[in-house]
Amino acid sequence: MTLIDDLLEAIRPRDGAVEDVRVGISWTGVLGGGRLGLAKTYAIPAHSYVRDFGRLTDKRLTELAEYVRSWNLVEAGIGLAALNAALEPRGKPGVNALNVIAEEGRGKKVVMVGRFPQVEEIRAAAREFYILELDQCLIDPGRGVLPSTVADHVIPGSDIVAITGSTIANKSAEHLLRLSRDAGAYTIVLGPSTPMSDVLFEHGADAVAGLEARDPAAVLRKIGQSGGMINERAYPGEITFRYWER
Repeated sequence: MTLIDDLLEAIRPRDGAVEDVRVGISWTGVLGGGRLGLAKTYAIPAHSYVRDFGRLTDKRLTELAEYVRSWNLVEAGIGLAALNAALEPRGKPGVNALNVIAEEGRGKKVVMVGRFPQVEEIRAAAREFYILELDQCLIDPGRGVLPSTVADHVIPGSDIVAITGSTIANKSAEHLLRLSRDAGAYTIVLGPSTPMSDVLFEHGADAVAGLEARDPAAVLRKIGQSGGMINERAYPGEITFRYWER
């Protein structure tokens, strides 16, 4: 887990107290040091508990961020959100990475790891377009939606690869970044789970695209009430997208 090791090491000087933790159906949020970090919530196992539940706000951000190593993916999401809370927002504000992919992907082979909005716009522009999905219920080979297990066969030869930041929690990010780098593809790590850290550049990303919670209290309230897709329409004035190139 070299990528995770490097991300955790990078936040050590930015430690702070954990102020709040919310695990919603769609998103997990950790508030610490006045900043809100987010991560995708994976399906919650009914038989599984999170370590120290009820006492997570007794921890420091760097301590809670260690949960990202866990194979309990609910814990890993909490850890990734804590890691993100320890990072200052970076990059150009107001830039939606999906618009960049749609524009730059014209006539090219584009692979998206994780399903995002605007896929029809990207599919219409690209020469080839594939979505690699962990959720087997979404697989549709006729529409280019393939199991994430075929990454080694699909990413080679790609021009643009877009990787969801939640792959850090499920431990596939490092391998996907290596595949993309070997393919010579322009690689973007994107989504609310994405750490805005130059560590991702060191591991092969060309751009990172996350978000800044401008109103942490409002965002926490919404994700705690089953807030689903995070976009500027659902969270008006409460978030802003950021795009940071190497």
